[in-house]
Amino acid sequence: MTAGNILNGEEIRGLIETQSLVSGFLDLEKQLTPNGMDFTASTIHAFDGEGAVDFDNSGRVLPGVREIPGGGTCGWWLLKQGAYRVSTNETVRMPLGLIAFAFPRSSLLRCGAFTQTGVWDAGFHGRSEFILVVQNPAGIRIRRNARLIQLVFAGINPAGKGYDGIYRQKG
Repeated sequence: MTAGNILNGEEIRGLIETQSLVSGFLDLEKQLTPNGMDFTASTIHAFDGEGAVDFDNSGRVLPGVREIPGGGTCGWWLLKQGAYRVSTNETVRMPLGLIAFAFPRSSLLRCGAFTQTGVWDAGFHGRSEFILVVQNPAGIRIRRNARLIQLVFAGINPAGKGYDGIYRQKG
């Protein structure tokens, strides 16, 4: 991992095999891409209330959520317009010299939906979550385990201290 370099698929495979960079994937050959790795939908939640953010997190309130049934073993979710929280099957173990960014897969965009994410920080370890926004007025059908986002991994100068927030080792 060299600072400033984007990892290719073979470099990602090497880190999966030697450092457990990603676990919980369903099919490494299908999910590994030339420049990243596709992450899959495990559960989808609807928001049930308001949230709050502030400067020092003393007033942070995460909104309530409720799991949307329908994914089942091989089932489908039918989502109307709106914002949803998606949990992935995959967990990550980010080394101190690596960060990741996620992008929606183009198939998702073509269906009228997109994703929003934070950065996967150096030192973060846990299950990945992201926001799915459905803009298509007719909604979207998503099958359980669908590949929705692609993580792109980038080398950085190793951080002296890794991520130590409330989401560390979640999931």
